Amino acid sequence: MTLSPTVEGEGNTPTPKAFWQQLVRLPWTWRITLIYLTVMLFLPIAAMFLKASTQPPARFWAIATSPLALATYNVTFVTSILAALLNGVFGTLIAWVLVRYDFPLKRLVDATVDLPFALPTSVAGLTLATVYSDNGWIGSLLAPLGIKISFTRAGVAVAMIFISLPFVVRTVQPVLQEMEHEIEEAAWSLGASQWQTFWKVILPPLFPTILTGIALGFSRAVGEYGSTVIISSNTPYQDLIAPVLIFQRLEQYDYSGATVIGIVLLSISLVLLLAINFLQAWARRYDSR
Repeated sequence: MTLSPTVEGEGNTPTPKAFWQQLVRLPWTWRITLIYLTVMLFLPIAAMFLKASTQPPARFWAIATSPLALATYNVTFVTSILAALLNGVFGTLIAWVLVRYDFPLKRLVDATVDLPFALPTSVAGLTLATVYSDNGWIGSLLAPLGIKISFTRAGVAVAMIFISLPFVVRTVQPVLQEMEHEIEEAAWSLGASQWQTFWKVILPPLFPTILTGIALGFSRAVGEYGSTVIISSNTPYQDLIAPVLIFQRLEQYDYSGATVIGIVLLSISLVLLLAINFLQAWARRYDSR
């Protein structure tokens, strides 16, 4: 049902009264949805923008483009994109193995993929920092090579990869399960190799789904705080991420400054997600040709 209020008065200009009357006549499912989205989504976002608007434009720009803020944007978004892209490759591979192969303890492995969903992020950060420290199981193997993970930007990337991996796997997995094996067998019978079959037959319909998983993983990585704050050193200009900077501003009672950083974070994330959605739409149109 669309909102098309009847017009009272001259012309076709809708009036608030007419719009409200139409809104009252909406099905209860619409009303509950609108109320819930307004309370949980629209009002908090509007309040954040209103809080940031209390700053003069020059002050807003100075906070948003300060050297420290720009450094945190770099760490946050570049690392999140790299983590999401890496999970796009390996998450698809994991989903492929879980769907196409039977092996011992498959159910256990499948359930373990969802562990980052249920595990508190602070516990994940503590575990990762311990495992990748110079004395940890993995860190001790990398330390002789001069590679340091914990308390560096690499540790931030590891945390983002860990918490965003399930989004790719669980997005791609159902689509793989619904794909027909007969199409692959037909490609093989026509002389296509396994790589040609994957690249020309399997990947095109799967690509929009992979992009969706990457977008979800990226969104989760950008907003991650609990694990990254533990595994990183939180050193400015090195591995300090924007969510931690916002928290530091709040600790200093700089609520407007924290809100400005949050607005920039929200805006950049929205632009990147819209770009990914555009790529998804383009991929679907390309596949339909």
